[in-house]
Amino acid sequence: QVQLVESGGGLVQAGGSLRLSCAASGRTFSWYDMGWFRQTPGKERAFVASISSGSRHTYYADSVKGRFTISRDNAKNTVFLQMNLLKPEDTAVYYCAAQVNGGSNDQDRSYDYWGQGTQVTVSS
Repeated sequence: QVQLVESGGGLVQAGGSLRLSCAASGRTFSWYDMGWFRQTPGKERAFVASISSGSRHTYYADSVKGRFTISRDNAKNTVFLQMNLLKPEDTAVYYCAAQVNGGSNDQDRSYDYWGQGTQVTVSS
């Protein structure tokens, strides 16, 4: 069992930055690929970024490439999402997720554990 807790969301002006954190419980965090997704009301959860267990591989949605950076600290059981040059369309609830059994990193059905989400609001 893995518990995930996101933090770092908030209100920011367009062009600003936020850093999201996701703290994981359990000793096997370093085994899991991790991902960030986001969701707005009435829409399906959308892939944002993912990182492999050893940080060797990262993937990003086209909409955030060059602006967002995913990273992790396995010693602290934490994954991060640094978000720069934020746009109003980045407004959403952001979720982190852990992938135990493998699958496509950009598909939410591939992830087994989810956090409760943190709200990010970007004003224009």
